[in-house]
Amino acid sequence: MAPVKRDMGCHLEIDVIDPTDLELQVAVSGYAPDQVNEFLNVTLNGWQVDVQEVRDPSGGRIHMLRPGRGHLVVDYNATVWGNVAPARAAAYERSLYLRPSRYSEADKFFGYAATEFAEVIQEHGDAPEVLLPRVAAWVGARLDYVPGSSDPIDGATDTLLAGAGVCRDYSHLTVALLRALGVPARLAAVYAPGCEPMDFHAVAEALVGDTWYAADATCLAPRSSLVRIATGRDAADTAFCDNHGGNIQLNVTQVTAIVDGPLPYDDLSELVPIT
Repeated sequence: MAPVKRDMGCHLEIDVIDPTDLELQVAVSGYAPDQVNEFLNVTLNGWQVDVQEVRDPSGGRIHMLRPGRGHLVVDYNATVWGNVAPARAAAYERSLYLRPSRYSEADKFFGYAATEFAEVIQEHGDAPEVLLPRVAAWVGARLDYVPGSSDPIDGATDTLLAGAGVCRDYSHLTVALLRALGVPARLAAVYAPGCEPMDFHAVAEALVGDTWYAADATCLAPRSSLVRIATGRDAADTAFCDNHGGNIQLNVTQVTAIVDGPLPYDDLSELVPIT
């Protein structure tokens, strides 16, 4: 069970060189209004900027704006009390999250995954509750966590060849292998109390029965403390900042995430949802 109270937030500073359409995904999702006390403030050159909130099909909250040139500052803070019910799968998600995607190109891994996990499949079949922790452990052992070792356009194949990456790379490879083994899998962007170095974090989720369970091959933060921001096929759907049609320079990214009390113990052999 996740801690009762979690505090999180971010501070972004962006130079808008040419006017653009910006999309921010920094707000927590999935919680009832009485569970969240939050504050979002966006300014350009010190003046308030109008922001429009839209919802994606998974319940994520995208904040859209069109700033002119200047210095943009984004501040978001939230306190979350309690938990939410584990995410349940919609019927279409069983198909959507088996398909190859931009950064989790599962179709390139069919033969490779079948070979690497042949003994597991022979002993347990294609049971997702077994494959999920085995694949996450395999990725964690195969990769080295090295900040700056990957590019934003690297996919799961690039990560496997490089043998190193950061949380999004670990998650992309985990998702690609699970899909190649017939397990619907997706990526979740989260606030992660305990994560070191602290930043926006990415984890994989896999479908077991009708419930999505988290897998974090980096083991950087306990899964029961995670707070969901966005959900999608891969990082193309979950980026904390996206711009369309203009030119920006991201200069400052500061993220905080803490729990009230000690961090929970994470038993990697257990199935844990994001709550």
